[in-house]
Order: sequence, then structure tokens, then C-alpha cells
Amino acid sequence: MEDPVRALPPLSRAEFARRGFVVLRAPIISRDYCDLLNARLEKLLRGEYDVPGGAPDKVPAFRTETRTKPGKKPPPLGGPSSRTLQVINCWKADAAFAALVRSPTLGRAVAEVMGWRGARVANDQAWGKPPGAAALTFHRDSPYFDFVPAAVATVWIALDAMTEELGPLEYVEGSHAWGDGRVGSAEQFFDSRDPTALLYDAARREGIAAPEASLVVERLDVPAGGAGIHNGRLWHGSGRNRSRTQPRRGLGIHFVPADARFRDAENGYETLAHRFRDPSGGNALPDHAFPVTWTM
Repeated sequence: MEDPVRALPPLSRAEFARRGFVVLRAPIISRDYCDLLNARLEKLLRGEYDVPGGAPDKVPAFRTETRTKPGKKPPPLGGPSSRTLQVINCWKADAAFAALVRSPTLGRAVAEVMGWRGARVANDQAWGKPPGAAALTFHRDSPYFDFVPAAVATVWIALDAMTEELGPLEYVEGSHAWGDGRVGSAEQFFDSRDPTALLYDAARREGIAAPEASLVVERLDVPAGGAGIHNGRLWHGSGRNRSRTQPRRGLGIHFVPADARFRDAENGYETLAHRFRDPSGGNALPDHAFPVTWTM
């Protein structure tokens, strides 16, 4: 399948370095391609894959047909729910997702704004917020990847038109330059009791006395196919989906430098990525699991 990503406008590396992100409001993929991915996401949630022998690395338990009247088509993402659905590495199970995730256009854009000589896919994550789904806690991406160098960049692509009601992604400008005082854990992604608690604590550790009023936050109110590219150290999160009928779907693609390698597991702890480590290959990242999508 050919590259589905449209030609991107010139991206300012200086602006990216200052703000920690860039927003692409003009769609980088077509509305038809968004519709295709949303349809394929429904199949992935039901265990229907079109890559022979392929499967995502993580799929949530999904039982929506039992709540649907016989003969009726289930609503997207199973209909209203407080639960956010996450599928990791759709590209391994679905050709349409694979064409987008492995896009050389995206790989080049990421490498250029990050100052890398090439870009490699660490993983992708499809996020589905049904109507009523809770907020996602503000966090950074880079602490969850055990590679060296530790640099990470994320491309987030909206698969639905984002409005404030749906709880779009929100970026905290300049927060990629903060220290490492607060990190968080994967379990806290879905702790919606106070989604800004970690963010504000991290800001106070940076000497920002009143973060609730002083932080500059940009919401990704982009059309379907619009996108954001952000530094993995940037603090970001999203609000709850307040719609009663409209799902909120997006795809995040995490990139690392093409020459990245596994970091030795600390205290015996290994991340999801370490399962693909081949002891005979040392710390090298296997291309079949972490494909390089662009190099100089």
C-alpha cells in the first residue's frame, strides 16, 4: 500500500525546539482514510486482523455485541462508556494502519524536527474514547520507553474532527524543557480523579508558583486527519468525552532515532518492548519489530 500521508508543509525546527510541539491543522490524511482506519479499529477490537499471522501487542477485552439488539449494528467503540480503549501496535495486524505508521513522510518530518539522522517506529497506539469516556492524565511519553538515546517523538493523528466536547489532546507549551522531578506510571493514564495533579506538581518543581493560571496550553482542535507532532518530554493529556453520541478516536505513533538501542533492564524490570529483544543481537532493535521508516 502506498504512503497515505499528504505532502507536509515546511516545519520550523526552531519553533518545535521552543514550544515542544507543532500542530498540523490541515489534514495530513484524507477523510476517507480516517473512515477506513475507524472501520478497521472496530475489527481489531473484535480480533479480526488482515495481516497473515499478525496481531496487535495489546488489545482490550471488548464485548459490545451482547449489549446490541439482534440484527442491529453495534455503535462505534461499543457505545457510551467511561472506559477508554487502547490498542497497541495496530500496524502489526492491519495493512491500512501499517501504511500510515510506516509512512516515510512522517518518519522524515519527525527526524527533521528532532534533529535525528533517521526515524524508527517504537510503537503505535490507537485511542478510542466512547461517549462518556473519562479524561487521560497529563503525562510525558519518553519515560515509558527503555531505549538509548532516550529521545522520543510522537505523531498524534485525529481520526475524528476534534471539538472541545470530545476531549482533544492538549499540549503544555515549553514543558519538554522541564526537569525529571515527576514522571508518573502507565496505570495513572486512566486515573481521572485529578488528571492535572502530576502536571501541576511537576510545574511547581520548576518554580512555577501558580501553574493553574500561568501554563500555556494548546488544544488540538483539528479536523479529522489533522495532527500534532510533539517531543516525548512534553507534558500532555486530554479531557473526558462529554458527547452523548460521538466517539473520539486518534492514533499516536511513537518514534525513536533510527540508531536507538535497548537500554539494559534496571533491577530486572523490562518494558513491553523488551519482549522483542534477541539476546544474540545484543542491544540492537530488531527491524521487524521496530521498523526504520526514514534515514538520510
